[in-house]
Amino acid sequence: MSARRLLPWLALVLVLAGALVVGSAGDGGPRTDAERTAALSSQLRCPTCRGQSVRDSNAPAAAAIRTEIARRVEEGQSDEEILAYVDGQFSESLLLTPPRSGVGSLVWILPVAALVVALAGLAAAFRRWRPPAPPEVSEEDRRRVAEALGSEGTDR
Repeated sequence: MSARRLLPWLALVLVLAGALVVGSAGDGGPRTDAERTAALSSQLRCPTCRGQSVRDSNAPAAAAIRTEIARRVEEGQSDEEILAYVDGQFSESLLLTPPRSGVGSLVWILPVAALVVALAGLAAAFRRWRPPAPPEVSEEDRRRVAEALGSEGTDR
């Protein structure tokens, strides 16, 4: 592949890599207890509401969970410990993000696999979309065309 054809692909990879770096970079500073409580409560769904996080819900159950999260944050528990405790208190999971292991990992793996397959298919299709080579024209073909054009002019 020539450097000229490789340049747009390289630019695309650089732009995507830059977007991933910028998108995944956090502020890096320490979070306050209120910020941690809000972040944790946004990762759990309300047990009585449909489609709302504990952070967004006004239900009494959500308020109780927010209070429990705030208490555990003040005690100095880690985010993982708090999420595991709250999630363990209910018969069905309250986590809004699927687990990254077991069957739940398919939710994370399948979209990436589909993207890779789609990009490979596009690359294969682009390689096949080349203009056909011009046909070989022999001297005999040129002579016949010249004769045909010459005889057309006399018929008219």
